Order: sequence, then C-alpha cells, then structure tokens
Amino acid sequence: MTILAYLIPISLIMGGMGLAFFIWTVKTNQYDDPEGDARRILSDEYDDKPKQ
Repeated sequence: MTILAYLIPISLIMGGMGLAFFIWTVKTNQYDDPEGDARRILSDEYDDKPKQ
C-alpha cells in the first residue's frame, strides 16, 4: 500500500509533463499544414525513386 504513495505522484508528474509538451507543440505550430500531404500526393513534382 505504501507503493501507491510513490506511484501516484510519479504518474501525476509524468502526465503533467506530457500535457505540457503537448501544449508546447501546439503553441509552436507543430501541427499546421493539415492539407499539405493531400496536395503532395496528387502532384507529380516529387521523385519517388530511391537516391543512389
């Protein structure tokens, strides 16, 4: 039962860190350009051959 005294704060801290990193990625515009992939897949401007 005493292990819960360690596990609960650790899980709350890790969850808070995950939430903080998610908010940071949203604020730094990591998730912009939602239609970029849809446009790139239809264009012929890219080369799908492997580099040598």
